[in-house]
This record gives sequence, C-alpha cells and structure tokens, in this order.
Amino acid sequence: MRVLILCTGNSCRSQMGHGFLQSFDKNIEVYSGGTEPAAQVNAKAVEVMKEVGIDISSHVPTHVNTYLDQEWDYVITVCGGANESCPAFTGKVGKRLHIGFDDPSHATGTPEFIEAEFRRVRDEIKNAFARFYITEIRKEDLPACSCGGAVNCG
Repeated sequence: MRVLILCTGNSCRSQMGHGFLQSFDKNIEVYSGGTEPAAQVNAKAVEVMKEVGIDISSHVPTHVNTYLDQEWDYVITVCGGANESCPAFTGKVGKRLHIGFDDPSHATGTPEFIEAEFRRVRDEIKNAFARFYITEIRKEDLPACSCGGAVNCG
C-alpha cells in the first residue's frame, strides 16, 4: 500500500498527516510532497507532533515532481492550493482524495493562540486520517456490518 500526501509547502499539514498515517500502520509506504516545498518542516508542526509521541523532525520537504511517475494507491491533497495545482501523474493512481485543513502556519496572534491553532489542526488531521485509515485501508480486514456499512457497528 502506497500513499502520497500533498500540500503546498510540504512543511506542516502534509507532514503531520504523513506522521499520523505512518504511526497507524508501519506496513504502509507513506510519502509527502509539496507543489512549492519549503526549505524545512515547520518547527511548530514538529513540536506539536512530538507532544503526541510522533517525531517528524527528520522529515524533509520534497517537491511533488519527485513522485509523478510512481504508482500510488492513494494521492491525498490536504490544502486547497495543492488540490487546485496538483499536476498530472504519469504513474498509476488508484484513488485521488482531498481532505482539506486550515493552515496553522498562517495563524496570527499571541504565541498561545498560534500554538493552540497548531494543536487544533493537528487533532483534526489525526481524526481525519484515522477515519481514512479505517474506511479506506483497513476496510478489507474488517467484517462488514449487517446494516450495510463497511465497518461492523455492533
């Protein structure tokens, strides 16, 4: 299973999604990239991920062009800019999804408010990628429910 997560700078949201998805299942090959990659991963993103036990400090922003000719089970954009400017992939892409989040690096105000925004977006990313993991990746492993849902609810 190969998943590529994209945003504009590949310094914050896509890196957090990458960290969470990889933490859910070490057997998934997770990569992230950006349409206009930053020089480094956002320090606040590294900090708030470390608070939940995930270390993304060794991640490096990578240009999406690095991945265009590869095959992917999923390509997921996490910001509107990357969704709109996502290039055409020459390699096979199983499913292309958009799961959008606010950019906490654009937050302004007190240091406490900015940190709270990073935590809020981090938690939204965790919840969204947990749902993605359960409904898309693990669906074959889970028993179907008699109600017709992909997951056994009772």
